[in-house]
Amino acid sequence: MVKKILNLFYKEHSGLHKTAIVLAISSVVSALFGILRDRLLASSFGASESLDIYYAAFKIPDFIYIISLSIISVNALIPFFLEKSAVSKEKAKTFLDETMTFFLLSIFILAGAGYFLIPHLSGLVAPGFSESSKKEFVYLARILLLSPIFLGLSNLVSSVIQSHNRFVIYALSPIFYNFGIIFGIVFLFPMFGMGGIVFGVVIGAMAHFAIQVPAIINLGYFPIPALKVNIKEFVRVAKLSLPRSLGLGLNQIILIFITASASLLSAGSIAVFNLSFNLQSVPLAVIGMSYSVAAFPTLSRLFIGNKKKEFLDQSAIAVRQIIFWSITASALIIVLRAQIVRTIFGSGNFGWQDTRLTAAAMSIFAFSITAQSLVVLFTRAFYASGKTWKPITINAISAVFIIGATPIFISLIKNNFFLASFFDLVLRVGGVAGTDMLALPLAYSLGMIANCVLLFISFQKEFGDVWSSARKTFFETLSASLFAGIVSYFSLNFLDNVFDINTFIGIFSQGFLATIFGGVVWFFFLKMFKNKELKEVTTAVFAKFWKTQVIASEPENLDRQ
Repeated sequence: MVKKILNLFYKEHSGLHKTAIVLAISSVVSALFGILRDRLLASSFGASESLDIYYAAFKIPDFIYIISLSIISVNALIPFFLEKSAVSKEKAKTFLDETMTFFLLSIFILAGAGYFLIPHLSGLVAPGFSESSKKEFVYLARILLLSPIFLGLSNLVSSVIQSHNRFVIYALSPIFYNFGIIFGIVFLFPMFGMGGIVFGVVIGAMAHFAIQVPAIINLGYFPIPALKVNIKEFVRVAKLSLPRSLGLGLNQIILIFITASASLLSAGSIAVFNLSFNLQSVPLAVIGMSYSVAAFPTLSRLFIGNKKKEFLDQSAIAVRQIIFWSITASALIIVLRAQIVRTIFGSGNFGWQDTRLTAAAMSIFAFSITAQSLVVLFTRAFYASGKTWKPITINAISAVFIIGATPIFISLIKNNFFLASFFDLVLRVGGVAGTDMLALPLAYSLGMIANCVLLFISFQKEFGDVWSSARKTFFETLSASLFAGIVSYFSLNFLDNVFDINTFIGIFSQGFLATIFGGVVWFFFLKMFKNKELKEVTTAVFAKFWKTQVIASEPENLDRQ
């Protein structure tokens, strides 16, 4: 029995379709653990200053981790490792040893600098915190500096494991990461307070790395520190990693600025932003990331082969599928926002006021899920063509917009009675304190929509027309989703009299049945439109996209796996 389990872990999955299924299943399981993690946090603290401190404490370690990706990005390491392996196993092993040495030297310098700078940076990341809250922030952030070390090592070994198609063991890593955080909340928090939770994060990061160690030993590639390193080699690696690192760095700067702005608002604003952001990230990961990751190797191969028409055709298919699923998800999230948030977070200290504010923030994010998903796709399409600086430039413009718009929107919602009343009416947050924090998801969503529009225009100019192919899908899906949303909305009102929505079972049943009713209407209208995507859904993804090896991305944040 044990041997069979080990064989499953060490088994190669050279395919395509099987590989993608393994990664998809692990993504769903990891998302479920992530939801459980956030539920435990929400029920323990509610939307409070304590949870604000917890989320803010990740920002500096996150930024350090992203800097480290310029050395140990999976997308950069795999081509170099395969290049060395083609020469000899010894060359590949030497490359890994030198990479680990260079990474450890760099990360210890960065983490050491971070340790001493965090007290001075606390006023930048969280200017609205009290002195006692800043001390707690410094304490937690310093503990979290251990996480980038283990996640970086995990990226290093996972590049080897993925190169040998051992995807099962890699797919378990984010699950164990979230399990570590859950362990910290359930067992360490009662003994050590908030410090226990972040120690759980560190344990999760260690598990993210440790679960892959047996596989890397089995392959004979476990890295050990080298006495010297080839600096020229790492300049090459850094050049390949730089675009992705810059892209993630810009996004992290946005999140740091939003965190700083939220700290100046009412207590719980950072928590509400992060909880709602994490919820909207689930469909983003399932839809946007899955199609983009699956498309990337195919697009790279087609562009390298100078098959520009096929490159455009494959991009158009991905655009259509993302539009098809993301618009549907957005409509359901907007209508069922309160049921989703209350079902997932509605326990313990997370009250009805917290639910209403988080649901409102999530619905604002939902308007940009399609845009966010397409941004991921267009960015990867540009990367596949070697034109890496164009999306970075557009991302920078988007970042400037979000940073500039955030204080303006906060001021407008605070001081403009008509705008505040509009938000209260549309999002049903009348009488809820702290609604000015809704400016944060609003600025972020509008910035991502602008990012998508600019990338779309740039893509059309650079590679050709994808809109003519996607236009029909867009309007069919939008129409079907609107009707589905209307039916779901009225179903909620009807079912309100059927179930006791003050109980978990009641509110879950209300939301579930409303989703079913809306889904039936959605399906009916798409069948009536003879929608192409309904027919393609089981063939386009597997038969067209997953015909080349999938490269899974490294984690992008310490608090979201």
